[in-house]
Amino acid sequence: MTQLLTPTGLDADLCYRAVAGQDRRFDGMFFTAVATTGIYCRPSCPARTPARRNVSFFRTAAAAQQAGYRACKRCRPDASPGSPDWDVAADLAGRAMRLVADGVVDRDGVPGLARRLGYTPRHLTRVLTAQLGAGPLALARAHRAQTARILVESTTLPFAEIAFASGFASLRQFNATVREVYDASPTELRARRRPTGGTRGQLQLRLAVRAPFDGSALLGFLAPRTIPGVEEVIGTCYRRTLRLPHGTGTVEIDLAPLATGADTVQLAARFALQDLRDLTTAIERTRRLVDADADPVAIEDQLGRDPLLAALLARHRGLRVPGHVDGSEVAVRAVLGQQVSVAAARTAATRLAERCGDVVDQSDDGPIRVFPTSATVAALNPDTLGMPRSRARALVTLCGAIADGTIDVDRGADRDAVRDQLLSLPGIGPWTADYIALRALGHPDVFLHSDLGTRQALQQLGADPARALVLAEQWRPWRSYAQLHLWSLLSTGADPGEPSTRTNPRLNKEN
Repeated sequence: MTQLLTPTGLDADLCYRAVAGQDRRFDGMFFTAVATTGIYCRPSCPARTPARRNVSFFRTAAAAQQAGYRACKRCRPDASPGSPDWDVAADLAGRAMRLVADGVVDRDGVPGLARRLGYTPRHLTRVLTAQLGAGPLALARAHRAQTARILVESTTLPFAEIAFASGFASLRQFNATVREVYDASPTELRARRRPTGGTRGQLQLRLAVRAPFDGSALLGFLAPRTIPGVEEVIGTCYRRTLRLPHGTGTVEIDLAPLATGADTVQLAARFALQDLRDLTTAIERTRRLVDADADPVAIEDQLGRDPLLAALLARHRGLRVPGHVDGSEVAVRAVLGQQVSVAAARTAATRLAERCGDVVDQSDDGPIRVFPTSATVAALNPDTLGMPRSRARALVTLCGAIADGTIDVDRGADRDAVRDQLLSLPGIGPWTADYIALRALGHPDVFLHSDLGTRQALQQLGADPARALVLAEQWRPWRSYAQLHLWSLLSTGADPGEPSTRTNPRLNKEN
């Protein structure tokens, strides 16, 4: 599927073939605009295929909207799965798209986004417009419109509150944008859906995820690592607290799909938010958690060329890399997990959360506190943490660097720069840096070749662990997914880099 993209943009002929075949695999990767109707669609739109001369293609919904096209009422292109390109790309456009999706423009404006990326607003706008067909304001507007539509259709909130929660400056701007993008007023959108659920701060949504999707494997990874009071697993549901820009909240997501289509599945998610302005951010971080925008077909096509992985791919179709809702939390837990078992790491994280985590108001049973901030952990005395002094100092030092902005561990960061910065800290070795890249930065091409679990899995497959790096070259650019497939072989419950009870902890000693 990556063949659709060329160095200069989209290959129009290949895109049209995907549209003619109504291929759902490409939903979210590009958008089709039809000049004779003035609308833009998903590639899989069931409407009659338009004539080639009347069709143009855009990499983002924002670009189509900026060109004057309205969203199709039939295929709802703005609600399609996100493009995996933004997770694969480590360039400026990819980093910017990840931050826009997290709501940075709505909170900090284009200057704030530009500062995060290390460029001037003018240069950033020029690059994004050239590569994506839309600048940061247009990209943010498209996300804002989608958030507004979700709230209009899913809740009975007054439109004035929805406008505020979606990031619009006024009710007039909200009404005008909704009508322009969807060719319908907010009242008309609500009448079509007749919302019966959802109240102030309580939202029930469906998240579109590319199929196949192995929710059971994802749940199997998350369950033994849950921190009591912060997160929990009940049945097929994962639930946890969220620390968001304007307040706190909780999310509960059922990893057993509601409906499974040939190319897309729907996951039920329920959000409880203190401030509805955080909806866009909460949705985006939940999608990161479940790796919703991964392209399993392209990943399996690449990894399946290696006979070594064939049986693993067949066993876990649609395996995802477990992401996270908070990069700084991943960093803390990575250090706490150095050279100890999963159970011991979980105990250490639980103690830290009970000691420093803020308790949140809860109206029902479930998680009651948010994980401590990096600033809170950085202020602790390492001697009081109940762990080896070198690890405690590494933890406090790392959190200090995150808290003061020296190191950025979110999806908009330069991955290579973050790794170099992490490795410069005492007590942070390659395993910790790569584990953070895998789960916090969403890096699709991380491989922990010296990891104990990796070596054990390769041995089980009859491969030489000493040749791990050589073997992994053919798995690029999806080595993170190969890594998860290798870990899926292990029955010891050991985390990557964490020794099982039957191994020597010194084998995994970090620098």
